[in-house]
Amino acid sequence: MDYETVIGLEVHAELLTNTKIFCSCPARFGGEVNSHVCPRCLGMPGVLPVLNKRVVEMALTAARAINCEIPAECKFDRKNYFYPDLPKAYQISQFDQPIAVKGSLEITVNGTKKVVGITRLHMEEDAGKLVHAGAERLAGSTYSLADYNRAGVPLIEIVSEPDMRSSDEARAYMEELRNILVYTGVCDGKMREGSMRCDANISVRKKGAEKFGTRVEIKNVNSFKSLQRAIDFEVERQIDALEYNEKIVQETRLWDENKGVTTTMRIKEEADDYRYFPDPDLVSIVIDEAWVKRIDDKLPELPKEKRARYVEQYGLSEYDASVLASSLEMVRFFEEAVKLQTNPKSVTNWLTGSIAAYLNQEKIELSNSKITPELLHEMIQLIENGTISSKIAKDVVIEIIKTGESAAQIVESQGSTQMNNTDELLTMVKEIITANPKQVEQYLAGKDKVLGFFVGQVMRQTQGRANPELLNKLVIEELDKLK
Repeated sequence: MDYETVIGLEVHAELLTNTKIFCSCPARFGGEVNSHVCPRCLGMPGVLPVLNKRVVEMALTAARAINCEIPAECKFDRKNYFYPDLPKAYQISQFDQPIAVKGSLEITVNGTKKVVGITRLHMEEDAGKLVHAGAERLAGSTYSLADYNRAGVPLIEIVSEPDMRSSDEARAYMEELRNILVYTGVCDGKMREGSMRCDANISVRKKGAEKFGTRVEIKNVNSFKSLQRAIDFEVERQIDALEYNEKIVQETRLWDENKGVTTTMRIKEEADDYRYFPDPDLVSIVIDEAWVKRIDDKLPELPKEKRARYVEQYGLSEYDASVLASSLEMVRFFEEAVKLQTNPKSVTNWLTGSIAAYLNQEKIELSNSKITPELLHEMIQLIENGTISSKIAKDVVIEIIKTGESAAQIVESQGSTQMNNTDELLTMVKEIITANPKQVEQYLAGKDKVLGFFVGQVMRQTQGRANPELLNKLVIEELDKLK
C-alpha cells in the first residue's frame, strides 16, 4: 500500500474498411494464408502506396468521438525496423504529425468518475502474422511461417496519458474505448481475432513521489481479463523487486495466459530508434474545419450519452443503463422492443438476465439467436395479462431463443398457462394445510416465513403454473381462519 501504480495504454484497432490502407486487397479477417496480398502490401520493388480515403474518415470519426483536436495538417512517416512479418522492412505510420492529439475519455470505477487523457491518435498499416511451428511462440518452435494477409490492414493507434492507477481503471478505459469504436462503426472490437489489442505501460513509485518509476511494456494483450491479470501480476512483481532493492529494467514483456506471469521479450537499454522520416511516396493530408464539422455531424449517440438518456427517459438505474449500453447488439434490441410499447424495465431485466445468461452459456451472439424484439414483447404481454407466470416465462424465453417460436405457441404446446382458477387453487391449498399440521402450528406461533413452505408445495404440485399473487392470498386467508 506504500506504492502507487502508473498505467498508460497503447491501443491498436483495425478499421472496418473493405480494403487495405494503401492497396485494394481485402482487409477482412481470415481467408487462405497469403491470399489477400498483392505486390504493394508485399513490398515488391517499384510499387507505390495509394491512400484509402475511408481510412482517414474513420480515423477522424474515432478521434472526434474521444474528444481529440484535429491539426490542420498531418503526414505519414516510415518507421524502420526489420522483422519477418514486415515485408518492406519499414511500417508506414505517423510520427511527429499525427491526425489527432489531446483527447480525453471518461471512465467510471466503483461509482467514481475519472477522465483519462489521450495523447494522440494516429494511422498506420498493420504487419503480417508469423505462425510458429511446434509452439505458440517463437521460443521453442522449430520454424516459423509468414502469413501476410494482415499486412497493410489499416490501424489506428490510440495512446493514453499515464493517468490510470489500477487494473480496474485500465479495464474500464479499454471497455469504454472499445464500445466507442464499435458504436461509431470504426472497429468491430473482436479482441480474440486481434482486431483490437493493447500494449500496457506499467510502473510503480512510492506514494507521494513525483518522478515516475522505470516503465515496463507488456505487448499485445487481447482480452479485458488478461489485461487486468497481466497488470496485477506486473505491479506485484515490480513492488517485490523494489522491496528487495532489485533494479527494475526498462523492457518489453509478454503475458503468458496459462501460467499467469509476464516474461521478458527484450531488454530496452535505451528507447527504440526507428529512424523515422517522412514517407516520400505520400503527400501530407490537409484537414479543414468543414471536414471536421461533417465528421462531427455524423457522430452517433455514444455510450456515455446513451447511458444518460436511458436513465432520464426510461427511468433505468445507472447500473442497468450501463449494462445495456455495453453491447451495441443489446442496445439495438432494446430500442426496437421499446418502440413496440414494451415496458423498458421488463425488457432490460430479460435482456440482461435470463437471455444474457443463456447466450453466454451457449456462446451465442444475440444477433445470431432466434429471439426478436417482437417475440420478447409478446412474451412480456403474456406475463402482464396473467397468462403465464414469470417463473414459467424463464423456460419459455429459452425455447424462443432456440426455436424462434412465439411464446403463445410454446405455452400452448407445453400446456403451461398460468392457473388462475380460484376454486381449483383453493382446493389444493386446503389439502396442503391439512397434510402439514406441524407447519400450521409454526405459522400460528408467529413464524410468518413458513408461508413460503405452503406456497412452494402448491407451486410444486402445479409445476409452477399457479398465479403467485392469487396463491399467496389464498394461503394467508386459509391459515388466518385457523387463528
